[in-house]
Amino acid sequence: LRNADMAVCSGAGLEEGWLPVLQQKSGNARVQNGQPGMFWATAGQALVGRQASSGSPFEGDVHPEGNPHIHASPQRLLQAAQSMAARMAQVWPAQAPAIEQRLRDFEGRWQAHMGRWQRLAAPLRGGKVAAQHTHFAYLWEWLGLQQVADLEPKPGLSPSPAHLQKVAQQLRTMRPPVWGLALASHQDARAARWMGQQVSGLTVWVWPATVTATGEEDLVRWFDALIADMTRAPS
Repeated sequence: LRNADMAVCSGAGLEEGWLPVLQQKSGNARVQNGQPGMFWATAGQALVGRQASSGSPFEGDVHPEGNPHIHASPQRLLQAAQSMAARMAQVWPAQAPAIEQRLRDFEGRWQAHMGRWQRLAAPLRGGKVAAQHTHFAYLWEWLGLQQVADLEPKPGLSPSPAHLQKVAQQLRTMRPPVWGLALASHQDARAARWMGQQVSGLTVWVWPATVTATGEEDLVRWFDALIADMTRAPS
């Protein structure tokens, strides 16, 4: 960060636990808040899930600015790419034409993938899903799905047996039924697996929260896998 011309982060408070310290210690004026070299991917986007926070640890992992996990929506990723390209052209004006061309190439390829994913997922529109945390809230938004239950009693807090029993009863009686429950692969899956056994017809999806660090997966393959899981007939 000390030598960077530009820093890119999600924003919406996701980095508040570590980034300010790095900014301070870097001594680099280019990547401080409010400077062109500090880019927030969530800036300028209307985020879901905004709620007031008292700062109490008992209210859970609350993001007062809204849900920061916009990367789960292909549409919001495209918007972030467009904003980032504009900022890059500001930081490196001599490279603006090349940046613009790369953006246009990306837009064409990405919009083709978006059309394919929406066609595949069209039968899901209007359906109900459950989740453990809100990692995939923007995927639901993009596909026209409704998250009707959360295994976490409060954001980031482990589910209690009483809360799980309440959610199980809720899901059993819901019509039309909830057919899927999603959680990120870094989360403890025991509660979700239990829920899958308690609610008839409920499929549990355990997904990477983003592309993996192995280098074997990119954004296209990540979305391919999510859509394939959601559209696969229950076994």
